Amino acid sequence: MEKQLHLNLLASRPPMAGGFQSGSKMKMGPGRKKDFSPLSWSQYFETMEDVEVENENASSFYQIYCSGAHGPVLLLLHGGGHSALSWAVFTAVICSRINCRVVAMDLRAHGDTKVKSPEDLSADTMAKDIGKVVEMLYGENPPPIMIIGHSMGGAIAVHTAVANHIPSLLGLCVIDVVEGTAMDALNSMQNFLRSRPKTFKSLENAIEWSVKSGQIRNIESARVSMGGQVKKCEETTSSPAVSNSIGEGIIEEEEDEEEESNKKRMKEDDQEMKKESIFTWRVELSKTEKYWDGWFRGLSALFLTCPVPKLLLLAGVDRLDKDLTIGQMQGKFQMQVLPQCGHAVHEDAPEKVADALATFMVRHKFTEFKDGYLC
Repeated sequence: MEKQLHLNLLASRPPMAGGFQSGSKMKMGPGRKKDFSPLSWSQYFETMEDVEVENENASSFYQIYCSGAHGPVLLLLHGGGHSALSWAVFTAVICSRINCRVVAMDLRAHGDTKVKSPEDLSADTMAKDIGKVVEMLYGENPPPIMIIGHSMGGAIAVHTAVANHIPSLLGLCVIDVVEGTAMDALNSMQNFLRSRPKTFKSLENAIEWSVKSGQIRNIESARVSMGGQVKKCEETTSSPAVSNSIGEGIIEEEEDEEEESNKKRMKEDDQEMKKESIFTWRVELSKTEKYWDGWFRGLSALFLTCPVPKLLLLAGVDRLDKDLTIGQMQGKFQMQVLPQCGHAVHEDAPEKVADALATFMVRHKFTEFKDGYLC
């Protein structure tokens, strides 16, 4: 497998050859029309709320999604450009496996979180955000918390743990982010971001692109999580260039049949285009470049110094750098490789990630399997 960081720092690169994984929800039968309609967060989480954190001159509002009433808290941090909704399918699965509570958080400048300085995405600021949200939720005596982060969120999880922003920290799980491969990938990240479509004609269109490009290989997860990556905006124009860019990057399955009907439709479209709703990315990841180095440089050493039990989940063993290879040989953390996944491991294979995490937590006596669950 090619050594890649599909970072979710940023968004993922297209998949390696081999298409969708066998455990994916995608139905590939001939002639079957695939459903790209969005799914609601409420099918996977029990509640959604804003956590208000007061700053010096203004308040910030961090959106969180929660499930479960008993057991340790799993604090879930998403990758760059994504949102808490990327954990939706995983949440439903893990809550059926073990006794736990889930808190999935939209990080600053992501999803529906609103902060005073959204442009500040430094590792230090984002780690402090996590601590403030935990304090607002639980006060001075928080319950046992296991922090779990994917890609950029994994890096922020490590920085949060090292800075001791969560005094009741039980354990740390980092998903598919390693300093060596992350740093190597930064040079090509801007080119990758430029290759993505800038706009989509609908949310369904964005979901379709995410699946067909391989960013998310599980269609069910794509249907619930893409709404956290893109937002609706108004374009007041009748420019053909804008019209053409809307569907850029989407693989069309059928071509228009007749030129006459095409012309007729173009006239109708031209009238509608004066104020047409389109979707674009919520986060301009290319503008966050100055923070990338701070997220990942020194990450392996920081991860190894965290004094709690640690789990590293990777999409490929080739992602291990020297420090982690030595640390793994010394038994400083547990590692599991989940093959046939893209970078968004927890979206592509939520059952496998949930099984690995549940087994890890039960082994360390952080929780118990639910009655009736056969591991």
